[in-house]
Amino acid sequence: MAGARLVTSPNAPSSATLRVPGSWSTPTPEELFETFQQWAAGQGLSLYPAQEDAILELADSQHVIMATPTGSGKSLVALAAHFFGLARGQRTMYTAPIKALVSEKFFSLVGVFGPENVGMVTGDSSVNAGAPIICCTAEILANEALREGAEANLGPVVMDEFHFYADPHRGWAWQVPLIELPQAQFLLMSATLGDTTRFESRIADGTGRDVVVVSSAERPVPLSFEYSTTALVEKLEELAAKQLAPVYVVHFSQREAAEQAAGLMSLNLLSKAERERLGERLKTFRFAKGYGQTLSRLLKSGVGVHHAGMLPKYRRLVEQLAQEGLLKVISGTDTLGVGINVPIRTVLLTGLSKYDGTRVRQLNAREFHQIAGRAGRAGFDTEGTVVVQAPEHVIENEASARKLAAKHGGDDAKIAQAIKSKPKKKPPEGFVSWSEKTFEKLMVAAPEPMVSRMKVTYAMVLHILNRPEDPVTAMRRLITSSDETPVRQAQLQRRALQILRELLAAGVLEKFDEPDEDGRTVDLTIELQDDFALNQPLAPFAVAALDLLDPESETYALEVISVIESILETPYQVTGAQVKKLKSERLAELKADGVDYTERMRILDELTHPQPLAEILEQQFEVYRAAAPWVADHELQPKSVVRDMIERAFTFIDAVNFYGLARSEGVLLRYLTDAYRTLRQTVPAAKVSSDLEDLLEWLGEVIRQTDSSLLEEWERMAAGEDPERLAEWDRQRTQEITSAPPVGFTGNERAFAVVVRNAMFRRAELFSQEKEGALAALQREHTPTSEWSDPNRWAEALDAFFDEYEDVYVDAEARSAEHFRLNKNPADRPGCWHAVQVLDDNEGNRDWGIHAYIDLPASDEAEAAIITVDHVGELRGP
Repeated sequence: MAGARLVTSPNAPSSATLRVPGSWSTPTPEELFETFQQWAAGQGLSLYPAQEDAILELADSQHVIMATPTGSGKSLVALAAHFFGLARGQRTMYTAPIKALVSEKFFSLVGVFGPENVGMVTGDSSVNAGAPIICCTAEILANEALREGAEANLGPVVMDEFHFYADPHRGWAWQVPLIELPQAQFLLMSATLGDTTRFESRIADGTGRDVVVVSSAERPVPLSFEYSTTALVEKLEELAAKQLAPVYVVHFSQREAAEQAAGLMSLNLLSKAERERLGERLKTFRFAKGYGQTLSRLLKSGVGVHHAGMLPKYRRLVEQLAQEGLLKVISGTDTLGVGINVPIRTVLLTGLSKYDGTRVRQLNAREFHQIAGRAGRAGFDTEGTVVVQAPEHVIENEASARKLAAKHGGDDAKIAQAIKSKPKKKPPEGFVSWSEKTFEKLMVAAPEPMVSRMKVTYAMVLHILNRPEDPVTAMRRLITSSDETPVRQAQLQRRALQILRELLAAGVLEKFDEPDEDGRTVDLTIELQDDFALNQPLAPFAVAALDLLDPESETYALEVISVIESILETPYQVTGAQVKKLKSERLAELKADGVDYTERMRILDELTHPQPLAEILEQQFEVYRAAAPWVADHELQPKSVVRDMIERAFTFIDAVNFYGLARSEGVLLRYLTDAYRTLRQTVPAAKVSSDLEDLLEWLGEVIRQTDSSLLEEWERMAAGEDPERLAEWDRQRTQEITSAPPVGFTGNERAFAVVVRNAMFRRAELFSQEKEGALAALQREHTPTSEWSDPNRWAEALDAFFDEYEDVYVDAEARSAEHFRLNKNPADRPGCWHAVQVLDDNEGNRDWGIHAYIDLPASDEAEAAIITVDHVGELRGP
């Protein structure tokens, strides 16, 4: 988030603000349409016929299904729906499938309607939730529909990317509002809806109002299609030469997108003037270590990368550079099909098959058209281009055939014999191929019919129980009104009854002998929190599990973190990398011990990622579930990501490098951000020790130093409408913007002290394991000239210590603050800190320690703690 307050977007002139005339009381449809049309004209926008048709129907209070191509201006129609609702004094909702789009739309609407009129509600928090225009994910709207039904205060409801109705996991959330909100005026939008007959009938029957389908719009920027058997790099050079850039190269995995981008740096895509302009634009952008350095080189050559594994600040930079016309090629994933704002002229698909989480299969028509539809920039291009590459083995075989044809000078017999005798390259094992015929079929194919994905969960039942009507009747109506088959409806009803019985058996529900005044036959015996199922659904379990911990334990703060980590979604790229690293290290140990191959494989197969407290948490979870059956919708997931970083004394970049996560930095950052805000939101103040507060300060600083955008957005949302919290948020943001020079890596002393303490204890752990090589490597990383960069120097210290003592402990007590000393103002070293990690010997004398100086300016420059060991031996002053 830029700036200190939610104000009109700096990119939009103040005249862009769309206000309801103060003279209106009950505006007519004609007044609504004319006012909006005049506002649009003032922005330099003239309505397409399809937009005009849709907006006229919305002004007349009808439902609209906008099934028009990408680039035909559906967003402007949605803007009209919000304006009409505002003018009529109605509350309006905008929903989208992913938070990134919801957030983007939120800031866009703030720029048009003003911050006082727009709010956002997500599963994490909310801002201005009482505003007349609300942006939210589909699940938020569905939960409100379940809780309040026909009593919900709603007018226009805009459901963007409505084809997610068919999503196997989330489709229920797109169906529930259509059934449960008869008072709403729906605007359903997507370029790939297919047959909409069933939606028209459902909405018309349920609301008593007409449904108008707008689908005949011609694409403002027509598309041309090409099937390419030219090698990818050559094809991109050809497209650039024909002025068909920018090109978005679509891959179906983040790894492929990143690797392909690296192979494009040699392309001569930019003129000298373009290269200079791009270099000037990037001068002020701060690229961090890790993938940032690679991305910097790519961007300077005119090549961008865009996928969900990147840090948000990098994705936004690529989007901005693309919007400014400074990138010629962007290598990314098929997230492009979900409305990501990257304006491009040409879409090049590297394939027509993808892994969908279960199997590798060919793209369906809907997926193809969603991606292809992004080609062509309205207002810039007269035509968009869609290119599909043939499979790599086909391209290579055809290239080989062309070479043979050239070699034999047009002699058909010799050419045929040469091609026959030369073995063809075969596709890789498990490859799902495609051909030009596949491409041609997809080009003309209509989107597949959307399949109903209704389901019944504990959370849905509990939401319905909040209604002022009989929940049994309400649930039956919801299921029988769904688009499921009769057989599937019967299955869902049985599931709902099973859930009701479990809630009754657990004492969460009570059954009435007679219906009450609202017709209820059952009711809750407990009071659910207002944001039930909107935040971490297992947060109440985590709070209960904290009672199992000993606040006096030296590892209490780490154990609190482990409890919270167990309720977060698992970042599988990170935990997978942890397993890979563990297997690599364990394999080396097993080989050194002479363990035979079969036994090695058995041991390695049993390895998993670190799961602190797993046994005790899983036992407690079973006990908790008996009284709260709804938690069965969710799975406890013990893991160690934040804790692992603390125990290994890792910075963000250390973790990325150690586990090879350069292509998944964004995944790690999102997880750390989720962990930070869940810790802040969930752990009661009485359970927060000083050590835990220190670790939270450190974690917040890690996130801010890496990419503050996610955390700033959450902090602004968490401030809500509290004037004091808003003022504090404004003050902090203003201070960050105006402070010069900016606060460095050591600026937050409390967080930096945690970094130093963790790093010093890591040295004690390696000392206890007698790993002189690893200790020397730590020193050599930042100060290679130090005598402690030599493993022999550490070996001497180890020999001296173990001549006197038999062991050094690295347990919870050894990690305590009692064994760490820090002097922030040593007289002999200005600009440094002096730290001592006391070694906890087996006799309890504790008269040895690792002494070190921390160079603050060097730490700021390196964005890491620059620790130089001074000596290892008897305790003494600096």
